[in-house]
Amino acid sequence: MTAESAPRVFSPPATFSGFYLIVDDSWTSRCSLIEVVHQASEAGVKLVQYRNKTGSMKQAYAAAYALRGVAAERGMTFIVNDRCDLALAVEADGVHLGQDDLPVLLARNVVGQTMLIGVSTHNPEQVRMATEEGADYLGFGPIFSTGTKANHDPVVGIEGLVGVRELTTLPIFAIGGIVPDSVPALRAAGANGVAVASAIFDAVDRPRVLAQFMEQL
Repeated sequence: MTAESAPRVFSPPATFSGFYLIVDDSWTSRCSLIEVVHQASEAGVKLVQYRNKTGSMKQAYAAAYALRGVAAERGMTFIVNDRCDLALAVEADGVHLGQDDLPVLLARNVVGQTMLIGVSTHNPEQVRMATEEGADYLGFGPIFSTGTKANHDPVVGIEGLVGVRELTTLPIFAIGGIVPDSVPALRAAGANGVAVASAIFDAVDRPRVLAQFMEQL
């Protein structure tokens, strides 16, 4: 059965929104990723993504497996960035694809019908295509400049978010340089939630910053 003909038996709940923590392996030299996920859970975060752009598959599997265990214990939805094979290996709840990864239709053939598929988008055409191909949710940005990625796509601004909101009914998570004070304007522009990495991992007091985000959401 192909992705085009297979009926979807799962879709993200209507409440698929709020704070989306991105746990990037590049921070492992400075902090414990597991500790940060525990802190996020204590703050009420329900959605976490593991991202590893440089490590070996063996190293990524070990980290993802441990984080998946914590997420499962805490009732958090666990997403793996880029790698469909890794998402399957650790029984993740979903996979998040970039524009250079597998297209949604092909990824669906790999991960099956019940796994969430998110897609990073940066312009209206990408939003339209991801929606048409059957993505479950979208990341959209970078809204502001971010230091997490050295060569990120052009900044889209809040105006860019407003422009794509009417193009899809899928949940949209704004991403890129977001801080707690950014949240009200992003929600007003149509974002269902915010995806954040550096604002948490670079924070001196992570629990306090997590609480600030959750208060805004």
